[in-house]
Amino acid sequence: MALLEILEFPDPRLRTIASPVEQVDDAMRELIDNMFETMYDAPGIGLAATQVNVHKRLLVMDISDEGDQPMVFINPQITPLTDETKTYDEGCLSVPGFYETVERPDRVRINALDRNGEAFELEADGLLAVCIQHEIDHLDGKLFVDYVSRLKRERIRKKLEKVQRQRA
Repeated sequence: MALLEILEFPDPRLRTIASPVEQVDDAMRELIDNMFETMYDAPGIGLAATQVNVHKRLLVMDISDEGDQPMVFINPQITPLTDETKTYDEGCLSVPGFYETVERPDRVRINALDRNGEAFELEADGLLAVCIQHEIDHLDGKLFVDYVSRLKRERIRKKLEKVQRQRA
């Protein structure tokens, strides 16, 4: 397995809309394993393929405290199950060090394929619902900072650009 580079805001590649996965094969499973290794190392609870510059509709998650409940979602589709929304403080591996309050549907249904290409359906609420919506946003070229004011987004962008220049 290998650690992958996580793209950071404002990298324009994060705005790429991901294409559907056509075939779940050994190469896809290797990417999944590398994404999990990268996510756990970061450390994070979710990672979309877009964040590692692979523009396929794939995401991995593990919201367990022990990091022992990995979940794979290939070609995920989401349906809100309620009009009720909840607010959560969200962070992101592609926007390191920043947390902002985002409002999202509280309960959702997810239809996807697993790491073997088998279809499954899952109903989620709480942190799982938030995380899956956050990661699917990545596949659609969106970031959680798109939900905050333009002023806040610009402030975050400038601070991250400064950090990125200092690292270079």
